[in-house]
Amino acid sequence: MSSVLILLSTLLLALHLSDLVSASSAVPSAGPTTAPAAARHDVVMVIFDDLRPVLGAYGDPLASTPHLDAFAQGGHVFTRAYSQQALCAPSRNSLLTGRRPDTLHLYDFYSYWRTFVGNFTTLPQYFKEHGYYTYSCGKVFHPGLSSNNSDDYPLSWSAPAFRPRTEQYMNSPVCPDREGVLRKNLICPVHLQTQPYKTLPDIESVTEALRFVESRKSSSSSSPFFLALGFHKPHINFRFPRQFLARFPLQQFFNYTEDSLKPPDMPAVAWNPYTDVRARDDFKHLNISFPYGPISRHQAAQIRQAYYASVAYVDDLFGKLLAGLDLQQTVVVVLGDHGWSLGEHAEWAKYSNFEVALRVPLIVRSPEFPVTQAKVHRGITELLDVFPTLVDLAGLPSLPVCRHPTDVTCGEGKSLYPQLQGFGVGFWVMDDHVALSQYPRPGMLPTKHPNSDKPKLRNIKIMGYSLRTDIYRYTLWVRFHAQNFSRDWHDIYGEELYDHRVDAGEELNLVPMPEFDDVRQRLRRRLMEAVDLSRFS
Repeated sequence: MSSVLILLSTLLLALHLSDLVSASSAVPSAGPTTAPAAARHDVVMVIFDDLRPVLGAYGDPLASTPHLDAFAQGGHVFTRAYSQQALCAPSRNSLLTGRRPDTLHLYDFYSYWRTFVGNFTTLPQYFKEHGYYTYSCGKVFHPGLSSNNSDDYPLSWSAPAFRPRTEQYMNSPVCPDREGVLRKNLICPVHLQTQPYKTLPDIESVTEALRFVESRKSSSSSSPFFLALGFHKPHINFRFPRQFLARFPLQQFFNYTEDSLKPPDMPAVAWNPYTDVRARDDFKHLNISFPYGPISRHQAAQIRQAYYASVAYVDDLFGKLLAGLDLQQTVVVVLGDHGWSLGEHAEWAKYSNFEVALRVPLIVRSPEFPVTQAKVHRGITELLDVFPTLVDLAGLPSLPVCRHPTDVTCGEGKSLYPQLQGFGVGFWVMDDHVALSQYPRPGMLPTKHPNSDKPKLRNIKIMGYSLRTDIYRYTLWVRFHAQNFSRDWHDIYGEELYDHRVDAGEELNLVPMPEFDDVRQRLRRRLMEAVDLSRFS
């Protein structure tokens, strides 16, 4: 590993002066920002849980995703799209309200934004208020307090949201081991006939989504529909029909990443000790030391194999959904709510500010912008951009940009509609867009109690803010005051700087190197400005 770091250091020293010009240059996008008036299309939004871009369409040679790849061939593929927080509830509420976690004051699972901070309009609510029939299948909003134990019905949806009946068994002992004993395992390939109701949650959700689409086709109603379908996979546990495991020889996952230990210059506050993975029955007996491990190469390969098999399983279900849609009359957007580490930095799960935890697939397909070969967009985008983009694609009044804390119907993202039109698109996207993400911690060191992967609001003492530019990822961990949602930029607990031109894996933290002080200080100022100019934080 030391020779790799030396090589990276040499390359980075040769590049860092030139970035002062390239990283700050900006060419404003031209062209209209709103859609012309047109007949309204149906809209389908598909959310995959914990899906990083392990798709053939994103160049992953190990993937088995023929249906998503075929879908992407007729659509617009955004290769650098980022979640605002690598945790389900904060990410989804940010996506569905168009507001940042600091605006919603939601970093865990235990508050409902309408009563906690503001009665903000959601994406499906906006469509409903403009004549769409809105319906939710599966995991769209995170269930529980963060969506008022109702998936935000009736404000967001025209009918109660569909939750699979088998969802109640997701964390139950339903994984048979070699002796036939049912366990709460991490890796859980199954025969369907052995499972509750002889099915799985995502199968139920797709069946219901197809029933809904067919019912709208035969309905006398002239109103278009907005359908949101949320897959539970590839979120753990990795429970999927056993046949999908056979697509992936275990051997190909042994050299997936060279990481086996925590990188030496990675701040301790940045580490996720993958507590939910450790809690699974088939992982407990391995006695992996807390918090840094490492786990064995064989176990690491098995986890990766199961993750890819889970993705192949939901890709197959996605193909069934597509077969029931009229793509000539339907806008479809596909995305992940955040990523998942597969051994990079010797970490597992999400719960971090690294690229692998934040970067997600984002694919848009619209009858208005048909393509015969995937149109690739390489500019920085955020999940915040989905709300205003779908509004424009549907021909609805464009979503206003938030200007004041009391604004109810607005968004903090940007519409991607101009890019879909062809403005600002090319191999070199010269714009000044950045992605801003964050993650909370209860302290400087990884802990079980309180859980440093999923701290509750009252325990949050540190917030890590991460800025992704065209070239760099810069992350600053600072004191956070949960009682009034404020931060102290002068009380610093960790700092990270990675140059993606030569270090896409974010292995070499440049902060200790004095040669990069100018870059570091410039990005720190830019990060602080981006966070502080967020009008509601």
